Amino acid sequence: MKKKIQKKILFVFLFVALGLLASQIPLSPIVGAKGQSFTPFEFLGPTSGMFLGSAPGAISVFFVKLLKDIFFGVHFDAATIIRLFPMIFAALYFGLEKSRRSGKLILIIPFMAILLFVLHPEGRKAWFYSLYWLIPILAYFKKDRLILNALGSTFTAHCVGSVAFLYAFNLPASVWVGLIPVVFVERFSFALGIWATYLLLNSILEKLVSIEKLKVLSPLVNQKYILSKKFLRFHA
Repeated sequence: MKKKIQKKILFVFLFVALGLLASQIPLSPIVGAKGQSFTPFEFLGPTSGMFLGSAPGAISVFFVKLLKDIFFGVHFDAATIIRLFPMIFAALYFGLEKSRRSGKLILIIPFMAILLFVLHPEGRKAWFYSLYWLIPILAYFKKDRLILNALGSTFTAHCVGSVAFLYAFNLPASVWVGLIPVVFVERFSFALGIWATYLLLNSILEKLVSIEKLKVLSPLVNQKYILSKKFLRFHA
């Protein structure tokens, strides 16, 4: 048991180090968060839930976000603090097993997000924006398909972040309406990125664990999701 815990801690440290590197590459600016951008960590972060387990993955994501902000001198304003949390829920969603009854608790998040959004005066005027958050609810029931798991994961992060920004900054309805096409492109791109990142890293790890000194990484490999033509045809 002690060895298993030590391995898990080692995996968390490795992931945090990789996450810090990925979080330094800006991709696109975040509406409502001046000077902050999405990074490749949007693809890598949720995969921690599958590699490390749902809870350890979520903890790893939190530490990547926190350490990045501390080490790289990010000012801790409301937007920065809000950004610590959405991907935690993405990692939880991505790593949860549908077969576990407790796994369905994650569905409370998008349900609550929809409710909170339409209860806000500005959100109510753009209530149809919150329909995006039906996606993680519907995707959950087919989350054994990796692409749907990735889609549900990124929209879980999206609903948490959107509601937090709505209540923190009281963004007007016109902003949310204008974001509808942006969110479509952004989140479906993120889903593809999460899907591809997990497949690629999982397949690379599967090759690496054949090396004696790297066998310690074998618990991270999920044999169900090894990149191959057969996989792409039947499991994507």
